[in-house]
Amino acid sequence: MTNEVQRDHEGGRIFFSNTGRTFGEEDELCVLSVGVDIGSSTSHLVFSRIVLERLDSRYVVTERESFYQSDILLTPYASEDTIDADALGAFFEQQYKDAKVDPDEIDAGALILTGVAVRRRNARRIGELFARQAGRMVAVSAGDSLEAVMAAYGSGAVARSIRNNAPVLNIDVGGGTAKLAICAEGKVTDVTALDIGARLLVLDENRRIVRLEEAGRRFGAELGLSLAPGTMVGEDEAQALAACMAEKLSEAVRGGSPRAGGADLLRLDPLVHRGDISDVSFSGGVAEYMYGGEAKTFGDLGPQLAGELRARLKDGPQLARPDARIRATVIGASQYTMQVSGSTIFVSPLDALPLRNVPVIAPSLPLGDDIDSAAVAAAIKAALKRLDLGGGESPVAVFVNWRGSASFRRLDQFCKGIANGLEAVLARGHPIVLAGDGDVGGLIGIHYRQEMKLKNPIVSIDGIELREFDYIDIGAMLDTSGAVPVVIKSLVFPTSAGLGKDWRADRRARRSGWRETRAGKP
Repeated sequence: MTNEVQRDHEGGRIFFSNTGRTFGEEDELCVLSVGVDIGSSTSHLVFSRIVLERLDSRYVVTERESFYQSDILLTPYASEDTIDADALGAFFEQQYKDAKVDPDEIDAGALILTGVAVRRRNARRIGELFARQAGRMVAVSAGDSLEAVMAAYGSGAVARSIRNNAPVLNIDVGGGTAKLAICAEGKVTDVTALDIGARLLVLDENRRIVRLEEAGRRFGAELGLSLAPGTMVGEDEAQALAACMAEKLSEAVRGGSPRAGGADLLRLDPLVHRGDISDVSFSGGVAEYMYGGEAKTFGDLGPQLAGELRARLKDGPQLARPDARIRATVIGASQYTMQVSGSTIFVSPLDALPLRNVPVIAPSLPLGDDIDSAAVAAAIKAALKRLDLGGGESPVAVFVNWRGSASFRRLDQFCKGIANGLEAVLARGHPIVLAGDGDVGGLIGIHYRQEMKLKNPIVSIDGIELREFDYIDIGAMLDTSGAVPVVIKSLVFPTSAGLGKDWRADRRARRSGWRETRAGKP
């Protein structure tokens, strides 16, 4: 269909095109992507090449390939609660040089702040700084649910659930958090996360604590140990701490809500899955010890925690070998965060893109045979009110699950209803942003511009799957294709370095994150 209505002033013609679009070349796209993981324990990058082929008006991924994996850096800290931005920046710059990749060549990707690194005082600022330097459209993301999903994809658990024809479990155990993901039929169906990790306390060569997370202090309290920086931790005490963590993780696998030292450990809702699991795989730094990929110690509880986790598998599901261990999340960020829209889209003007940090609403729209614009508007306003987005301070992306014909009357009632529902947003001059899973994005955009004479910028894309509470970045059009990259992410930046904000707070934090994003806070 179309990407933008453009007018040839000399001839007065109206035509639809993307600059540089070549129909002979658009059937296949090759996108360069980067995944960046700044974790509580380690930081690293993966560069990937993603090949997409056009199927009707949509693009489907036919090949994913990692062509460069960076060195792994122990995340540098300038102080206990501040990441060393200079050291991290020098590391990233060197990795781009070693990969022979110019940031301008990167089409899309994601920088994910994981584990307790996201709680550091300067985490969000660092993420946004490096994302701007990493490529044309690299999203900065944070959030336990997203991490769990990315690790499940990067470890191969999602694909394994198809091969096994049965649910599987992936457990990603890093320095500060553990993420659990149930995968079935090629999808992640259930996730949770908790404050368990190998570097909740870090020891020097004399076994004295040099860094201690609040969760580590709580585990010590659970065992009657008073842990603090400078405290000596013996081998038996380290083993007891690891055993306690492994037991609490096992409780979470069973759907429980474990606690330590009087505080909740869960960072998300507990697992609801109660069926059989065909096998379990581990990813993250601790997995390197579980599968024999690492023998060196780094002053943390990695070897002990791995041993305790393996010991608890004897009576459980079979241990499966993942496709990736410590690199699972960053591979997921590089290869699975991005979608490419269909080519039946409408963007006007072209400089309306890119858009960043746009919250998604997914109202249940009444799209029967006869669409009622008032009912559509009411559904939009109810969703905005429910998610505290009704003030119109920022653009909002409406996910449209279009069904039925695209007759003029149905399109007209639908478009009027959406515009009326987004009245506060449009009144501030923000673009109207629609994203759907059908192939009517272009028709909707044309209707707004040609029939309704909407003055606001219009971004109407299709071929995309979204859900409420997502954030999206929409990039500029890809050369020759008429499609745009869309990176789906979450943005949860805790303001406290403390443990176990009750898991219900995750939902509150998402809303708080939206408010901070709209207010332009760093």
